[in-house]
Amino acid sequence: MLLTFNKIKVYAFVGPSGTGKSYRAQFVASENNISYIIDDGLFIKENQVIAGQSAKKAPTKIETVKHALFQTPEEKKEIIAAIKKYKPDSIMILGTSDNMVHKIAENLGLPQISKIIYINEIATEEEMQTARRIRVTEGKHVIPVPTFEIKKDFSGYILDPLQIFKSKGLGKDPYVSEKSIIRPTFSYMGNFTISDSVFRQIIEYIVYKARGIHKIGKMRITKYEDGPSIYIEVIVLYGFNIIEVLSEFKQKCKKEIENLTAMNIKNIEIVARGIEVRKEEE
Repeated sequence: MLLTFNKIKVYAFVGPSGTGKSYRAQFVASENNISYIIDDGLFIKENQVIAGQSAKKAPTKIETVKHALFQTPEEKKEIIAAIKKYKPDSIMILGTSDNMVHKIAENLGLPQISKIIYINEIATEEEMQTARRIRVTEGKHVIPVPTFEIKKDFSGYILDPLQIFKSKGLGKDPYVSEKSIIRPTFSYMGNFTISDSVFRQIIEYIVYKARGIHKIGKMRITKYEDGPSIYIEVIVLYGFNIIEVLSEFKQKCKKEIENLTAMNIKNIEIVARGIEVRKEEE
């Protein structure tokens, strides 16, 4: 396998957990002309996840470390296949220690790491302390990809999308990186849940602004690991095209609920159960 990957130049970005590595990963990669990153179980090309599953989905911190090291044959196989497919010239591995990044390179059959960049070369002590405080007090972690890339995997755990814009100097293209702030499933702060009444309140608000919908009736929420499935019965106003109204309402519901809750909506079913005729139309 090493013969297959021997032309790849391997870099590493190392620093203790919670010091801001993932936050700065894309910037460091860009500065070194690296388009591919391996971070916490994910193989990332620029702003796109191309293989793997985030180790932050693991139920415990120990399982997270094991997953990030690609210890199982299945995890190795997926990443190795992606490396063969995309044929990167260089890859940057993120890790909490020299030993960790060397182990990841070894497990994936990559060449020896040619350069290690340390977080204290990039961030000040004050910046690292701030990052540690946020990790400990708020349980927040950064994944260096846009929110839409991981929303399904972290339904309900995404706290905030984040976009970073930095100038590289006069006459140079700016550096723009999108990231996602999440609270992992192993967070000591507990699970994230949303009651059915909250979904109903959001949908009732959408009805207030929607075209052609009089009110909602019965509503059922079925919760799955990758997001809820929602069933809604509505009363449609007389004079509107029912198919168009239901389609438009469905799209608005999905968009608003995902924006407000950071949950991936598995499915929405809208059923018209009646028509409301206003007095002036009678």
